[in-house]
Amino acid sequence: MATKTFDYLVVGGGSGGIASGRRAAEFGISVGLVEFKRLGGTCVNVGCVPKKVMFNTAMHAEMIHDHKNYGFDVQSQGFKWSTIKESRDAYVKRLNGIYETNLGKSKVEYIDGYAKFVDNKVIEVNGQRYTGNHIMIATGGKPVVPDIPGAEHGITSDGFFDLADLPKKTAVVGAGYIAVELAGILKELGSDVSLFIRREQALRNFDEMISENVTKTLEESGVNVVKKSTSKTLTKESDGTMTYETTAGVFKGFDCVLWAVGRTPNTEGMGLDKTGVQVDQRGNIVVDEFQNTSAKNIYALGDVCGKALLTPVAIKAGRKLAHRLFNNETSLKMDYTYIPTVVFSHPPIGTVGLTQAEAEKEYGADNIKVYRSSFGNMYFAVTERKQRTMMKLICAGPEQKVVGLHMQGMGCDEMLQGFGVAIKMGATKADFDDTVAIHPTSSEELVTMR
Repeated sequence: MATKTFDYLVVGGGSGGIASGRRAAEFGISVGLVEFKRLGGTCVNVGCVPKKVMFNTAMHAEMIHDHKNYGFDVQSQGFKWSTIKESRDAYVKRLNGIYETNLGKSKVEYIDGYAKFVDNKVIEVNGQRYTGNHIMIATGGKPVVPDIPGAEHGITSDGFFDLADLPKKTAVVGAGYIAVELAGILKELGSDVSLFIRREQALRNFDEMISENVTKTLEESGVNVVKKSTSKTLTKESDGTMTYETTAGVFKGFDCVLWAVGRTPNTEGMGLDKTGVQVDQRGNIVVDEFQNTSAKNIYALGDVCGKALLTPVAIKAGRKLAHRLFNNETSLKMDYTYIPTVVFSHPPIGTVGLTQAEAEKEYGADNIKVYRSSFGNMYFAVTERKQRTMMKLICAGPEQKVVGLHMQGMGCDEMLQGFGVAIKMGATKADFDDTVAIHPTSSEELVTMR
């Protein structure tokens, strides 16, 4: 069997793989890219993109309550899930086509199929063998399903986008950002939602202010937050509903149970044992700071490595790797510090840098200064519905370098990017103070804190 050789062979057609492959092709090399599902990976198909569409949909549901306070006589005639599902799915399908078109424009050969290593540097796809002088693995991850009786009756975040209609009563299991986002969306659109978490608060890996506030806002929105809950069984009843038993009790009548209990890398069944590529106990591919695996000329990036599971991180890491390998920029690598991120909760969360606990551990509690603010966004000045905005700046050292910024409130998702640039550049509290505020906005609070 003849083996086709590329200068750069990319396994995985998600955001990171496509970005790296297309950038590498700009340097005049031959590139092949293998993907067996829809192009775009998790983000485009069952992640960031369709999730943001649903977040926007839920925002409309929220604001309907405020229309009368702004003088509009608007009567809601109900919500039709199928309408937004059809337009959302059509949008995603268009994106799939755009990705394939752009691969062609970049002269990247798209290989449709499942890649399996048959030798150290050789993969097989649909009976054809391929190799590369450099091989990069960016196969992403997938949702975890808990190992309990009846778990197959539930769905994951992937299945959320297959729902034909809005469930009347939903159990969302998990305390991470996916659980928080989907619970908020479903609740605002009219589902009776219970969120089951193992501890006392959601988003426990975030700053304590965020953890406390997001749990509080979920409860205030009407989500039933069930705490200290560990899954035991899920039972499908004769009437089609589900009974969910946990250490916190037995809960009945769910039309939908959604597992959001973590993600696992797509490495199983790839034949990595034939390559010398090392994986950790969870199956994540182990890489160094330059995305090198333990096997020579094989690299990995994105969710398959289990670190900073964010689409823009994979894209940036992929492009930097292409420059390092094919444009003689030998010292180029991804910087994993000060990565801004947003949670599309209701209201949204924006965060960059260290949490207060992390800053105290790194610099010492006596060497940091924390600035906080809590206020009502001006949007709610005339509405019956009220919502607080919470902000925190964490500064370290005598120069008060800003090492952490955390906020939750209307517009926090859109205001974070610019502050992320400033913090990445090493801005101090004095730099923030010297910046003229934009009034009246919520973001001005970040440059006027005392």
